[in-house]
Amino acid sequence: SLPLPGYPQVRVALPSRRLAAALVAHRPDVIHLASPFVLGVRGMAAAARLGIPAVAVYQTDLAGYARTYMGAGEAAAWRRIRSVHGAADRTLAPSSAARSDLEEHGVPRVRLWPRGVDTVRFRPEHRDEALRRELAPNGEPIVGYVGRLAPEKHVELLSGACALPGVRVVVVGDGPSRPQLTEALPGAVFLGRRTGADLARIFASLDLFVHTGPFETFCQTVQEAMASGVPIVAPAVGGPLDLVDHGRTGLLVPPFDAAAVQEAVRALAADPARRAAYGAAARATVEGRTWAAVGDQLLTHYDDVLAARKTAVAA
Repeated sequence: SLPLPGYPQVRVALPSRRLAAALVAHRPDVIHLASPFVLGVRGMAAAARLGIPAVAVYQTDLAGYARTYMGAGEAAAWRRIRSVHGAADRTLAPSSAARSDLEEHGVPRVRLWPRGVDTVRFRPEHRDEALRRELAPNGEPIVGYVGRLAPEKHVELLSGACALPGVRVVVVGDGPSRPQLTEALPGAVFLGRRTGADLARIFASLDLFVHTGPFETFCQTVQEAMASGVPIVAPAVGGPLDLVDHGRTGLLVPPFDAAAVQEAVRALAADPARRAAYGAAARATVEGRTWAAVGDQLLTHYDDVLAARKTAVAA
């Protein structure tokens, strides 16, 4: 693998001749391609050559990334997506918005397959009052962001929340935008990258979770915050549209709108009862979305493509 230029935290797996040999040796019934772009393209070609059905998972808004990092290239990105996913027996989209995008751009055989969440690791009981006193010594409501600190996440939209009196903004994660964000978000606490039980403790200790990125095909951190019993503020675009029930589990705001983010944070920071109701509803919403349940859905997709391939061969 090689580091992505300008973003060394992300490595891109490169294909080799060993890939096809490994598939032949393993004798799979189905080839599962996770976010095929580089390595997955070779896997798709091998699947076609070996006559094995392939399921491709769409995870990344490549067109949005092209727009963010290059200011152009969306059409080329969609041509690449259409070429790769069009060869799959089934493409699995993580959200309704992602499914619509794929279908509107000519990708066939798209089905919905959302992500699960660890409802044992992420739960309200992990709220840590000692941590809360450390982050907000004066008892301020704690507003948190968790995720990569990269241009496409637009974490700078939290600047208005930082300006609200009596609110503490906490940022969890790392990435190339961190130096700029420490200047753009005065007063925010940057905790760096956290994982495991430590991350779950931070999630549960928040009073409000804010996601700012407009290019999410799903948005796993929103779901982890919901499992932690935390109300949500997120842009009304992409994956959050499926996850956040506006006015019941959180608030959806226009994308790229710092003033709307600030107003949503202001409203919820000032209303503990509303936050508690939204948080309880958020937890209840995701309790059935375990990885086991989502894994069973995936097995059904495998069964479907196998049955379709057998029917086509018989015909």
